[in-house]
Amino acid sequence: MGARTFIAIIYKEEDIYVAECPEVGTVSQGYTIEEAIANLKEATELYESRRESPLF
Repeated sequence: MGARTFIAIIYKEEDIYVAECPEVGTVSQGYTIEEAIANLKEATELYESRRESPLF
């Protein structure tokens, strides 16, 4: 499967940045915008890899 593009919604909540991917439903956070995006990418890639592989 080729590379896909997703929307990321980023907002500040107290002392952290929260990043959400509404198409997939993944959410992550970080102390900087860059860290939140990197963590969201990792979470989304992990979710997508698990979703694409069969359970049995």
